[in-house]
Amino acid sequence: MAVLKVKFTKTRRDKLAQILWILNWVSVVSGIVLFSLGLFLKIEIKKRNEMMAKGDINSVPNMLISVGVIACIINFLGGKICYDCSDANKFSRWKLVMLPYIVCSFCFTFCILVGALMCYTMRNELEESLYLGLRDAIKFYKDTDIPGRCFLKKTVDLLQIGFHCCGNNGFRDWFEIQWVSARYLNMASKEIQDRLKSNVDGKFLVDGVPFSCCNPSSPRPCIQYQLTNNSAHYNYDFLTEELNIWVRGCREALLDYYTAIMRSIGVAALLIWLFELSVLIGVRYLQTAMKNVLLLGDLEGESDGWLLENSFVETAKYNISIIKNLGKANQISTVSGMNDPSIDVQNTNCDKNNVTTKSIPAAR
Repeated sequence: MAVLKVKFTKTRRDKLAQILWILNWVSVVSGIVLFSLGLFLKIEIKKRNEMMAKGDINSVPNMLISVGVIACIINFLGGKICYDCSDANKFSRWKLVMLPYIVCSFCFTFCILVGALMCYTMRNELEESLYLGLRDAIKFYKDTDIPGRCFLKKTVDLLQIGFHCCGNNGFRDWFEIQWVSARYLNMASKEIQDRLKSNVDGKFLVDGVPFSCCNPSSPRPCIQYQLTNNSAHYNYDFLTEELNIWVRGCREALLDYYTAIMRSIGVAALLIWLFELSVLIGVRYLQTAMKNVLLLGDLEGESDGWLLENSFVETAKYNISIIKNLGKANQISTVSGMNDPSIDVQNTNCDKNNVTTKSIPAAR
């Protein structure tokens, strides 16, 4: 029994073909939108590539870009097919193409769904990539004289100013690394010598942060150094007073920024997937209705259209049997082609004939 069978007159078939022709061109635009969203996300990730560790972060934008290009091609072809389906004579040349086209379009719409879901499942990978990338960027903040790292100080400063953040997890990350270059340290100073000797690795560690961590909205002048020393500043208590530096970590800030972008892209991709699926259903109805018209031979008469010719269970069993028969066909073709050298059908038959002939005694 056919699934969701609908009866179509010639007028209804023509209207369906015209509507699908228009919707396929709208789908071309939706493909361009997907391509643009993927390109936008790729550019945004590229902007802060230095803050991210190498990984599969670009898998989502690459997926959206690829799906967008394929959408334009498939829907352009679909518009041409639906336009010709308004004429039964023109439909005959697309008759053998439409079913493979529908199968390919179904796989394509599934890829759109996968791309939309990837936008929501990418958060953990992105968080790990940001954690490792920001950790290395802060670590090399002082290396302004080393090729390949000399730009990291400017990049980190612009990041902290633009996203109102400080450090990787927070401002205390700067306490654990030497972020002041040795060229700006007065090695003759006893205070600096004591700090270098007090550290096991010989690093110059201070409870201070770079200027880019300062909050310009604070009414108090920025306190960058000796943040945990209450006696170093007048009327100051770092445990109770709100600090005039950014307290949020840059990993959290960037993660929230990219998560908001990917959620918006995911919603757009889901809407496009639903639209593409509805167009595909319409194309399936048009294909089955036009096919039945040609079978009936009355181009002006009514015809039935459906999503599946049989029930879901019967269709699944039929497809499974086809897959099994394909495997058996490969085995049969191997024997019939005599590709196995251990099989010699002709010699076996000849031997049997010889034995039979010798077993019959000669009559006198």
